[in-house]
Amino acid sequence: MSERLVMQAIAALVPRGSRVLDLGCGDGQLLDYLQRERACSGYGIEIDDANVLACVKRGVNVIQLNLDEGLSIFDDSSFDVVLQIDTLQHLRNTENMLVETARVGRTGIVAFPNFAHWPNRLAVARGRMPVTKRLPYQWYDTPNIRVGTFKDFEVLATRNRLQILDAFGLQEGRTIRLMPNARAGTAVFKFERG
Repeated sequence: MSERLVMQAIAALVPRGSRVLDLGCGDGQLLDYLQRERACSGYGIEIDDANVLACVKRGVNVIQLNLDEGLSIFDDSSFDVVLQIDTLQHLRNTENMLVETARVGRTGIVAFPNFAHWPNRLAVARGRMPVTKRLPYQWYDTPNIRVGTFKDFEVLATRNRLQILDAFGLQEGRTIRLMPNARAGTAVFKFERG
């Protein structure tokens, strides 16, 4: 899937001029795109030294922080939008970080690999963990410490009193709204506190 198409799909969910917090921002590419294309401002949160340096070189404001320690440095509703793009599956405290996302931002947007995508289901039915473009690692060397599905996130959001504003899948650059749990490699949700 083209990174550019993913950025455009995520950016379309972010209102122009928003103050954004990007959790696990990597090299700052998405936040840079939002600043240039959507007139957004804000900060990225990243732990990796090389990625922090890449953000600085891009001109993206970045704070080096371990997300497993929470977001206590931010007040309630400090940001219009909090992003967690390919972050949830790497966190030990996924549920707490989701609640913190809703506390710190007026809206949250998450995207993560959808383990229920049909090629993944087929691999498991054949007795193997899936290795796909979206999940390119073997079971023993993956940076993902958990896997989830489109439906799993809906349950978690309900459990934490989050109202889902929009939900869809992404597959090969296309937005998938019909049966995204089976047809999309990436699950995308926009939500707010209920």
